[in-house]
Amino acid sequence: MKKITLLALMLTSFIITAQIPTGYYDSATGTAYVLKTQLKEIIDNNNDGLVIEYQSVDKGYSYLYTTYQTSDSDSYYENNGTVLDMYSEKPSGLDSYEYTHVVDKDNGTGGTVEGDWYNREHIIPQSVFNSASPMKNDAHFVVPSDKKVNAQRGNLPFGVVNTSNWTSTNGSKRGNNLNSGYSAGYTNDVFEPIDEFKGDIARMYFYFAVRYENNITGFNSYDMFDGTADKVFTSPFIDILYQWHMLDPVSQREIDRNNAIFSEQNNRNPFIDHPEYVGQIWSSVLAVDDYTANDFSMYPNPTHSNMVYINKGNNTIKQLELYTITGKLILSKKIDTQHSVITLDNLYKVATGMYLLKMHTDKNSVVKKLVIN
Repeated sequence: MKKITLLALMLTSFIITAQIPTGYYDSATGTAYVLKTQLKEIIDNNNDGLVIEYQSVDKGYSYLYTTYQTSDSDSYYENNGTVLDMYSEKPSGLDSYEYTHVVDKDNGTGGTVEGDWYNREHIIPQSVFNSASPMKNDAHFVVPSDKKVNAQRGNLPFGVVNTSNWTSTNGSKRGNNLNSGYSAGYTNDVFEPIDEFKGDIARMYFYFAVRYENNITGFNSYDMFDGTADKVFTSPFIDILYQWHMLDPVSQREIDRNNAIFSEQNNRNPFIDHPEYVGQIWSSVLAVDDYTANDFSMYPNPTHSNMVYINKGNNTIKQLELYTITGKLILSKKIDTQHSVITLDNLYKVATGMYLLKMHTDKNSVVKKLVIN
């Protein structure tokens, strides 16, 4: 492991004081893609004539290493002020290696094994925007990463790995995409982070789609993007990102990171401050139909009666939870039946509209969009 310097330890005591400024989101009053554009005006670098106006600042590529000292220090796992790298962090155990800020940054050598150096990983690859600024320098989606793992991910989209052909020391992996369930529709190679950071990465993509709305139609072809300025994402990637966003809610680490970057760049990631914005913007393009994954299914969807049937097959479902699109829990049901089909009834008590049904199994949790009409 890398030696931890006194400077790194001192950084763990640095307290981020920035919060959401009063009135920051006052102009975000629309829905769907109107809301998306309103958020873009709040976080971009233009003077959009807002009553409360914050214009983002581009501090350059080299300055990212300075930003990381407050935005990406480990105060959550080992809690020792080392670089927090999503591809090497082991949330429930000791990391295989650690980096000291600045001291261990990439010097142009090594990178043939994990643990040599850390560098700057563009969650949206630089090739998409020809390494242009300010995209290249935006800390909201450019993160510290082990040099070896960064190279293994390369320009791959993020997805659900079916069969891995490479795995990092913390379990992040590369391989062909699982062409079933919520990740159906893509079979080429993808990169999959560990569950702890899937929501973080999803919210970085949603930020990018908003922040660079005016530029995105001019970017190069990328499998995760559809070339439009509104929807932005292709299928199945909008469903993958949304599933990750729901299954891995905003953490204190993300909140602190958002505050730290705001202190440097003068803009925020709206989807960390307001996770409900994701559903409000993209709900109309998320998959809505009978859901089937392996021997697990939910039907009918939309439901025209007061119940939904869930065929659990060989899975053990422990609990069902129904949320509004903004994340409010409105119904919870513990499951103690051994029957293969579970009924979620009494939906006549719920107003018509779009909801999120979270199913907790003995293996994982699954969130699907449910329409009641």
